[in-house]
Amino acid sequence: MMRDISIAEASDLLRRKEISPVDLTTSCLARIEQLNPTINAFITVMHDSALAQARAAEGEIRAGKWRGPLHGIPIGLKDLIDTAGVKTTCGSALFKDRVPTEDAEIVRRLKDAGAVLIGKQNMQEFAYGGTSTSSHFGPVHNPWDVDRIAGGSSGGSAAAVATGMCLGAIGTDTGGSVREPAAFCGIVGLKPTYGRVSTRGVFPLSPSLDHVGPLCRDVVDTALLLQAIAGYDRLDTTSVDWPVDSYAEAFIAKTKPRIGVVRRPFFNDLDPEIENAIDEALKQLGNLSADVIEIDLPPTPTAVQGPEVYAVHAKYLTTSAELYGRWIRERLKQAATVDTVAYVEARQELDRVRRSVEVVFHKVDLLVTPTTPVPPITITEALNMSPDPAGELWLRNTRPFNAYGLPTISIPCGFTRAGLPIGLQLAGPNFSEASLLSFAYAFEQSAKRTKA
Repeated sequence: MMRDISIAEASDLLRRKEISPVDLTTSCLARIEQLNPTINAFITVMHDSALAQARAAEGEIRAGKWRGPLHGIPIGLKDLIDTAGVKTTCGSALFKDRVPTEDAEIVRRLKDAGAVLIGKQNMQEFAYGGTSTSSHFGPVHNPWDVDRIAGGSSGGSAAAVATGMCLGAIGTDTGGSVREPAAFCGIVGLKPTYGRVSTRGVFPLSPSLDHVGPLCRDVVDTALLLQAIAGYDRLDTTSVDWPVDSYAEAFIAKTKPRIGVVRRPFFNDLDPEIENAIDEALKQLGNLSADVIEIDLPPTPTAVQGPEVYAVHAKYLTTSAELYGRWIRERLKQAATVDTVAYVEARQELDRVRRSVEVVFHKVDLLVTPTTPVPPITITEALNMSPDPAGELWLRNTRPFNAYGLPTISIPCGFTRAGLPIGLQLAGPNFSEASLLSFAYAFEQSAKRTKA
């Protein structure tokens, strides 16, 4: 039973004392022991501390001190999220023995919510790419086909959730690194509004584009996990002081939204099976919405990420270049060639785009695209491909929404004939996570009824 249980189901059982946090955590740890040698989703399993947290949660719940829906729930963390006293490697030999002295802000919030932190999850080295094959600790394998990539850079987090090694996970998303692995692993992944969730204590990739978000089995769980980590952090310069909605209470939609289908370039060169699945999804969306129209989005600047990534790593490259893997070393060389003028102009354009994109929501309430235009490639293909970011076609549809800063979610919408999951991407205006989750839930339930 534990294998397929959701956060919401487990939380209800825990609160009613029908299961214990220790049993739930032990079940996840057993699942990790069974599957991690094949999937390689975890770098560090926090076995002893997880059981200690579970025992503490059990005592509190028995004493009537229930902290909320995450109390006693095993949650995983992408291994660039700082955990005091626990290795945080960023998937790199450079940091293979790095042990932070302080928790990231989101870790503090999860602990306050009573979550059981079960381990640190494998990822693309320093999050710079979408395959999770370049990790110093070996590639992450897709649970649906272990010869294929799980997506990245939060590949280990997505694979762990999909296989029941934890009930939810926290990943990061700079160009699609929550949504693309969610699509490839058949789960839900949310990139909140830029500034909605603190990035303090999360090792940066590109600070102007970095987001932190949840990966879960379904939309309700995604809302519960977002609720715990969302909110203003005055010590984080990218954090925005904006009220936090009650996401889990937003699932009853009062009105049908207007949907904008963004065809260019998001529907270009789609894999035929993905195209068929998206066409079917659009039919369902038509039944759930007030109107469906086609709409265009403004172009986004391309010279922001590279220079910011290079700035983060310049000091390490000077002293320890040999500790970087081939893939990221080549990417950093490319990033170093972008000149200052190009970066400053692109950064200014990013601010303009983030303001101008809001205009589209005068016409529609939500946007829809495929999450990825292609299914996951094989791990062998990923290991042999060029480090040129333009070659990662599977991130083409997700990257623009990091530039826009809009809340964006990937939800499952079918499978290829080979049994590989397909994702549908929905986006809304800034800080509209509640209505976005509500509509994603309506689609999720509609898809379930269609299957039945």
